[in-house]
Amino acid sequence: MSKKRIVTGDRPTGKLHIGHYFGSLVNRVKMQDEYDQYILVADVQALTDNFNNPEKVRNNVKELVIDYLSCGIDPEKTCIYIQSMIPETAELTVFYSNLVTISRLQRNPTVKTEIAQKKELFGESVTYGFLGYPVSQAGDITVLGGEIVPAGEDQEPLIEQCREIVRKFNSIYGEVFKEPEIYLSQNKRIKGLDGNEKMGKSLGNAIYISDSEEEITKKIMSAVTDPNRIKKDDKGNPDICMVSYYHKLFSSEQECKTVCEECKAGKRGCVQCKKELAANTIEFLRPMREKREYLEAHPEIIEKVLREGTAKAKKEAEETMKKVKKAMKLDYFCD
Repeated sequence: MSKKRIVTGDRPTGKLHIGHYFGSLVNRVKMQDEYDQYILVADVQALTDNFNNPEKVRNNVKELVIDYLSCGIDPEKTCIYIQSMIPETAELTVFYSNLVTISRLQRNPTVKTEIAQKKELFGESVTYGFLGYPVSQAGDITVLGGEIVPAGEDQEPLIEQCREIVRKFNSIYGEVFKEPEIYLSQNKRIKGLDGNEKMGKSLGNAIYISDSEEEITKKIMSAVTDPNRIKKDDKGNPDICMVSYYHKLFSSEQECKTVCEECKAGKRGCVQCKKELAANTIEFLRPMREKREYLEAHPEIIEKVLREGTAKAKKEAEETMKKVKKAMKLDYFCD
């Protein structure tokens, strides 16, 4: 039996952090053995709110791919490609745009939330490109025949909108596409070093996969601990301490148990606890960091991965568009 196809991706707007790693990358590494996986570097989508800074997007394309490979994404198993190099996606997006009303896009909960977050950029007048990116995303998924889309709960409205578009297209032009299913990640969002529910570059509370040993240590030494614990022998509450929280990610089960017990009993100092966490985090990320250093020294590997992946994705997209144009009676020259 052929494997079901996954289509997923990320915007090239910065290096990936441990929130990305535990939230999605570990799943992708596992799923590449079970599914036919395609990962797009979503540079077109990144431009919807970075249109005035194209250099930022361009410079992060290869950085993103280096993070992928460093974490275990295997280009022999997973097709990695650049979104903007697949013009068939843009073509399909135009066809889809006739099937979606502006009011429907404005009602999408994810879009509404993101527009509110971008108020400083857009003011009172959001761009057509940003409002319509769910239509483009539907094009990304279906132009490659995506059947499974791994995503968090906040992305469910986008996948449902894609399914609506597919249903409408099929009802008018015939059964061309399958309705993609969402694969909800069971991994929880990783909190920031400051205790914020979200880890992010703009918040300055992230540990990046590419961080040096010095950077990791410095960041962990500044992590938020129990504010009520003043002296070393004060009894602490590990449930509200970010150092204890990260120990659960990077330390052994026994170490976590010891941390918790000693903290509650006032037998563990925060500085000692942070140093142990930093050492464990450094060791956990070491293989990824070393692989990243190798890839940075061999940029030809990244270019080869992107060239071959994009060529493969484009071939798939071309075949899809032949079917689309035939169904839409747009196959004028079909010799």
